[in-house]
Formats: sequence, structure tokens, C-alpha cells
Amino acid sequence: MVPTSPSKEDQSIGKWTEGDPARRAKWWYSTFHTVTAMIGAGVLSLPYAMAYLGWGPGITVLVLSWCMTLNTMWQMIQLHECVPGTRFDRYIDLGRHAFGQKLGPWIVLPQQLIVQVGCDIVYMVTGGKSLKKFMEMTCASCTPIRQSYWILIFGGIHFFLSQLPNFNSVAGVSLAAAVMSLSYSTIAWAGSLAHGQIDNVSYAYKNTSAADYMFRVFNALGEISFAFAGHAVVLEIQATIPSTTEKPSKIPMWKGALGAYFINAICYFPVALIGYWAFGQDVDDNVLMELRRPAWLIASANLMVVVHVIGSYQVYAMPVFDMLERMMMKRFSFPPGLALRLVTRSTYVAFTLFVGVTFPFFGDLLGFFGGFGFAPTSYFLPCIMWLIIKKPKRFSTKWFINWACIFVGVFIMMASTIGGFRNIVTDASSYRFYA
Repeated sequence: MVPTSPSKEDQSIGKWTEGDPARRAKWWYSTFHTVTAMIGAGVLSLPYAMAYLGWGPGITVLVLSWCMTLNTMWQMIQLHECVPGTRFDRYIDLGRHAFGQKLGPWIVLPQQLIVQVGCDIVYMVTGGKSLKKFMEMTCASCTPIRQSYWILIFGGIHFFLSQLPNFNSVAGVSLAAAVMSLSYSTIAWAGSLAHGQIDNVSYAYKNTSAADYMFRVFNALGEISFAFAGHAVVLEIQATIPSTTEKPSKIPMWKGALGAYFINAICYFPVALIGYWAFGQDVDDNVLMELRRPAWLIASANLMVVVHVIGSYQVYAMPVFDMLERMMMKRFSFPPGLALRLVTRSTYVAFTLFVGVTFPFFGDLLGFFGGFGFAPTSYFLPCIMWLIIKKPKRFSTKWFINWACIFVGVFIMMASTIGGFRNIVTDASSYRFYA
């Protein structure tokens, strides 16, 4: 397929320049935006994924995922300005260039929306659960409140924060979220290390039926792929960085991405390995829930999770807000302004809040959305676009690496989607809704 250049209408509205406030971000902005997008609640489920995969396969999948997604992150950054004079500020813009004006949106947009909306739903659940845990630990004598109410309280915060106009306006929230992610990840693995191994800890595979175990393993692959997010918003993040012929945006963006991946490594690997070492096959799908002492520190960690997912929700929601507002202006001639923002953003927050309250299955949601959305956008869609646009020599090293990533990514997508959906159905059959 011959790549086609996007028309003026399809390119990002407005030719942003060096002096535009939307393009004044520094390289470290990309670091904490990427950290906020990538290191989310998924890190706390990594020991649980290890419990189904075991030491050897679990470590292999973690290392492979880290390397593969770093490679695809580099590809996305390089493709941002692959056409001289044009910046592909959104995933869908690059999709149109690679797959064509008609096919591109159908391939890219559904996957990107699944990632962004799926993340926001999971973060609603995570924020509510962590708030509940924080209050239980700090006020043992308080009257218990339903988990559904805590999710509603967390969701209420976003009706206000969602009115912030763009990525730069949430930079402070994103920075706080990035610091919190590093902090609670450290508490998770340090707390597990201090806790030590539980009595009769077992690293044997869980005792369940062969069919159930297979689906749980598939779900574990999705949980790991969910943890390697960020690609769905990487172009939007890079779009905030100024670019000139002498210093293209890919230089500071890649610098920021490397910083984010370094932070990713020092968060993910200790949490996954030490959490599994301490609790073995009995670990919870959120390792913080296993820790009790010191109470003030674990309570603080849960509050840090709340702060982090507040920022992460906004990072993933911003591109959706942008798309919804453009659609409302284009199709319904809705005038831009405060009314448009209130209607579209409040409706979106209400939708994600409703789904989160209705299906609060943290581990299963991670597996399902991780496979269905994150595996394509993080593991293999960038490779496909790279093959189409850059056309590496057939049977060259780059050609083999890209095809290997595509095959591994497609397998993870199919397996974890099936596993996550099956587990949601199984768990929902015995769940009391809105409890």
C-alpha cells in the first residue's frame, strides 16, 4: 500500500509554531507525562500476573515487553515528523498517513479509544478502591461505606478537573502523579521486602482446572501488556514540544522517553519480583492490599495511588475530549466554548464512572483492556506502520524485529482478550452489583 499524505483538513487544526503556547513543553514534560500514562495501577497487579506465569515465563514476558515497547515507542517518536514539514500530532493522523484516508481511522481510532476509555474506567475503579482502603486504615472506627460510593466520590473529582483545557494545563497534576507512581511503587516493593515471605509460601502453579488456569494465564499476559501503556498518547505528548529543522522534536522526546522507561524499570521489576517472592501464589491482584504494617505508610501509599490515577485519568482523557469536541463542532455545529466543554467532558466522565461502578473487577479489566487495546497500540501497530512508511529491506534485521513484534503482539492481544472477557463473565456471575 502506498502511503498517502494527509490533506490540510485531516492534519492537526492550526499550524502550530515555535511561539505557540501549545508547543512550549520541555523534554522533561514528556518524561512525566509518559510516566503518568505508563506507570499506572497496572504495576500493582504484576505480582498477581507472576503468580500465574511463574518465575521463568513471568520474568521473560516482563523483559520482552519492556524491550518491545521501548522499540515501538522509538518508532512512534521517529514517525511523528516522518514527512518533512508535517507533524502527525495524533495517532489517527499517523494512521491515515500509513493506511490511507479511509482505512486509517478504522484501524487506529478504535484501538486508541479502547486504550484511553479502558484506562479511564480502570482508574475509576482503582481510585475508588484505594480511597476506601485509605479511609479504612486511617479511621477504623468510621462507619464502612460501600465501594460503589467511594468510586462515585473519586469520579466526582473529575467533573471539575476535566474542565482544564489541554495537556499543558494539567502539567502540574501530571508531575504530581508521576512522583506518586514512583513513591507508591517503592512502598509496594519495599513493604513486601520488609514483610518477608508468608508462612508456607508457594510458587507452584495455582490449583485449579486446566481450562480455568489457561484463561487466567491469558489474562496475566493482558495485565502485563496493560502495564506497558503510553503509546496511545505519545504523539499528543510529542505535539507539545517545539520543533525546528535544526532541533526536531524527536530529540527531546526520545530523551524524555528514555527517562520514563528508566523510571518504568525501577518501578516494575522490583514490584513484580519482590511482591511475588513475598506472597507467592496467594498474592492479591493489587499487592498493596496484602500489606498492613506500618499502617501509616500503607495508608499513604493508597493515597498516592489516588493522586496518581487522578493525573493518569486526565492524561488519557485529554485526547478523547479533543476528539469529542471536534465531532460536536463539525457534525452538530456546536459553538466552541465553556458550554461545549461542560457537555462533552461531563458526559464522558459520567460514562466511565457508570461502567467503573458497575464492573469493578480490577484484575479482569486490566487483562481485557490490556489485550484488546494496549497490545495493538503498544506492541504491533507501530511496527506495521513502520514497515509501510519506512519500508526496511526485506529479511533485514529491522524487518525481522518488526515482524517478530507483530506476531508476539497479535498472540498477546488474542489470548489476553479472551482470558480477560471470560474472567469478567465468570466473576460477574457471582458478584453483587453496586455493593
